[in-house]
Amino acid sequence: MKKDPFELARSLCSKARRVCALTGAGISAESGLATFRDAGGLWEGHRVEDVATPEAFRRDPRLVWQFYNARRKAGAEARPNPAHLALAKLEERAQVSVLTQNVDGLHGKAGSTRVVELHGSLWRVRCTGECPPLAHAEPLELAWPTQCKRCGELLRPDIVWFGEALDPKVLEESARAMLESEVFLVIGTSALVQPAASIAFEAVRRGIPVVEVNRERTPLSKLASATLLGKAGELLPKLLKA
Repeated sequence: MKKDPFELARSLCSKARRVCALTGAGISAESGLATFRDAGGLWEGHRVEDVATPEAFRRDPRLVWQFYNARRKAGAEARPNPAHLALAKLEERAQVSVLTQNVDGLHGKAGSTRVVELHGSLWRVRCTGECPPLAHAEPLELAWPTQCKRCGELLRPDIVWFGEALDPKVLEESARAMLESEVFLVIGTSALVQPAASIAFEAVRRGIPVVEVNRERTPLSKLASATLLGKAGELLPKLLKA
């Protein structure tokens, strides 16, 4: 008789002492943060190509900063939901690495201590020259023009925009966390965005148990050890309960 997916997933998670979780927009959506997909790919009538690409920044940096200031304002008001908190609490009994495609910082707010931000952070800016990123603890309402105090070049959000490659060091850290894990969780992601999605498929290939938690089935579902359909905020606290 086939084991119940939830019980199988719970058994895998309860035994693991090294857990890696890949999280996507779905987990942040439960904290009230809209995604481009929710809005039909638009922000105040602008396409993603207008506000989240290197070309957009070169063409109209003021518009791009307006977009990210709006995202920062929403991010500052958002609170971690039970899914974020469950992952943070899991650190009481396991080593947990969170690989997140989100840029809102909610995993850190929840208390997770090992977070790899695959796509950057709303709370950092970086120079379009060669200076290292600058961290900001508070929401930024950057005046225009926004220039680096070190070299005078324009500052931009420390975000991986569409068409840009992820930092090789970030990918290396993510791969290492996946390889060291005893169970790999995939939460609130379509398993379509590369190269993040490839980490989950590589876990499957290497025989690491993969537990998927998502509102709908994805290309990963048929390969995962267990797929749980529903809200992460409802499922994760039960799944990861000691």
